[in-house]
Amino acid sequence: MKTALTWKDGMLFEAESGTNTISMDAKAPIGKGQGLTPKELVAAGLGGCTAMDVIALMKKHKQSVTEFKIDVDVEPTSGAHPHVFAKAEITFDLKGQIDPAVALESVRLSQTKFCGVSAMLAKAFPITYKVIVNGELAGDGQANFNEPA
Repeated sequence: MKTALTWKDGMLFEAESGTNTISMDAKAPIGKGQGLTPKELVAAGLGGCTAMDVIALMKKHKQSVTEFKIDVDVEPTSGAHPHVFAKAEITFDLKGQIDPAVALESVRLSQTKFCGVSAMLAKAFPITYKVIVNGELAGDGQANFNEPA
């Protein structure tokens, strides 16, 4: 996998991998906020990786998902630079004809076996999750790639 970055203007960069591009920028006053910041892209990558796992597992188990939203809430460190992620909580919110146990197990498998981004980041900080199905808490847990899946 190769990703190339091209400087556009100010703090605006364009990242390209294959035929896909995405803009990155810093927030004002350093940048103009014309793209996600690099840290926001890391959080989005975490959410995207686990979302793809979960939706694939839900399809495998013939669950009828009609809505699916993931919130990735990252808490940064304070004090000395660089500020890094201290912890993250991922909220999986699914709606449809879904067995809550299947949804919870799908997330658990993503967070213990399949999600490469979670596996990398969990080495640096704790990642917790909660699973909500049709407005009800189905369960919660923590990313752990050392446990048998």
